[in-house]
Amino acid sequence: MAIAEVDYIWKNGTCIPWADATTHILSHSLHYGSAVFEGIRCYYNEEQEASFVFRLQDHMERLHRSAKIAMIDIPYSVEELCQATIEVIKANKLKACYIRPIVYRGYGVMGVDPTGAPIDVAIAVWPWDSYLGPDALENGIDVGISSWRQRSINAIPPAVKSSASYMNSLLAKLEAKEHGYAEAVMLNEAGYVCEGTGENLFVVRDGVLSTPPTSDGLLEGITRDTVLCLADDLDIPALEESLTRSDLYIADEAFMCGSAAELTPIGNIDNRTIGKPGPITKKLQKRFFEVVSGKVDDYKDWLVEVK
Repeated sequence: MAIAEVDYIWKNGTCIPWADATTHILSHSLHYGSAVFEGIRCYYNEEQEASFVFRLQDHMERLHRSAKIAMIDIPYSVEELCQATIEVIKANKLKACYIRPIVYRGYGVMGVDPTGAPIDVAIAVWPWDSYLGPDALENGIDVGISSWRQRSINAIPPAVKSSASYMNSLLAKLEAKEHGYAEAVMLNEAGYVCEGTGENLFVVRDGVLSTPPTSDGLLEGITRDTVLCLADDLDIPALEESLTRSDLYIADEAFMCGSAAELTPIGNIDNRTIGKPGPITKKLQKRFFEVVSGKVDDYKDWLVEVK
């Protein structure tokens, strides 16, 4: 999906012109994947004429956790990164946008050992609508079980959101597209359902919402946590439990979730029809978009207004 260019990117403490946000071809992260990142969204409330970044603090805290696991020292605090995010959104005069913070090892050393490579930090923002297609949120998508397994817990820790991890996702995504699917579902090495290429996954059966536990090797998604909180408040029974591919095939409802994908229903899995978005999916989806746009007072603590 093409990026819509804007005017500025925040890099190493300053908003600089979009075209100037460059890095050397021999930067360590380009060759070895030594970068960690986040995906965040800013939403616009038409009635209030206000923009809100959703769970900004939580995302920047997870960025710091990823960096700790990757042994990268971020030269900016969580609070400074949050302030920088608001700064670059305002500089680009955006009402709603996708936000991509990235921390990477830059130019200076070559070889697997990154010792001595400088740490660069950037935050880019741009307009980005539905991640999985213009009709995905309303009508759902077709997905397929990938032949690629999710990376092992003891290979790359699932708690780190790193650029290196996403080679796995890239292979699964390309395979899914070749098979005519919008997205892939990856199993872990034990054969249990893990996650999509960039999303967590939920199913509904007999009125109960289920999602795999983080111990099955998936990223501890912030949107996943949001869905579990919303389900609790809406009195929807919810479980974290291991799922097999058969559990997907016989689900009454299913959806993927993530900062980019938001809450995207699944209509078909491996040519087994799930159907149109069901009542629990629609109820959660409706509540989610009310919350992220500042329409529910109980969740105002999750929002940072762009002033």
